[in-house]
Amino acid sequence: MATKIVIMAAGKGTRMMPLTRYVPKTLINVGGKPFLYYLIKNVLKAGYTEIGIVVGYKKEKIQEFLKDFGFKAKLMEQKKRLGTGHALKQIKGFVEGEDFVVIGGDNLWSTNDLKAMRSKSKFCYIAGMEHPSPEKYGVLLGEEGILKKIVEKPKSFVGNLINVGLYKFTKDIFDALDKIEKSERGEYELTDAISLLASQGKVKVMKLKDYWLDLGCLDDIPIIEQFLTKKV
Repeated sequence: MATKIVIMAAGKGTRMMPLTRYVPKTLINVGGKPFLYYLIKNVLKAGYTEIGIVVGYKKEKIQEFLKDFGFKAKLMEQKKRLGTGHALKQIKGFVEGEDFVVIGGDNLWSTNDLKAMRSKSKFCYIAGMEHPSPEKYGVLLGEEGILKKIVEKPKSFVGNLINVGLYKFTKDIFDALDKIEKSERGEYELTDAISLLASQGKVKVMKLKDYWLDLGCLDDIPIIEQFLTKKV
């Protein structure tokens, strides 16, 4: 069972300007507290004992946040913004060859789903959820629970099970990260490494049982705030 979890929080969050002019996206105020507060609370409730955070933009603000709220986490800096795959390479020393879970710092999942992911073993796992607008996301294609491929923002319908940014990895992910090349936008994509492992039959899909909240744009803030008043 995984005890270590890594939060990806190095990005600038340009779609959230002007709110991200002075703080990273994950520290945007939602319902009176930084968004990261709700994420870490759920992570701790799910039983994770070691938290790592990949930082970059305004990293000092995340340091201040941890101190102010009394959270403990190991910060690992992504000095060059070369994509999510490159960001994950920064945490190899933190996980020390153990299985570990990875989440985005601008998303929120239930304690139950976070707990379910850490209980997975042997294989790598990617979480999915059925969505009415799959064309906006990466769509997971699989067979009998085994991931076959990820189709990013498909122009025609291929399925409605989308990638929600919650993963469990074995050490195999680092070998895959070493083999991928830069994408068309000049970044090393984590999903490319996952697709490589999927081609080897090493990735399974876990369907969410509860909720997924995505802090993707300014319009998402009131939606999330309304949800949190009921759930948190």
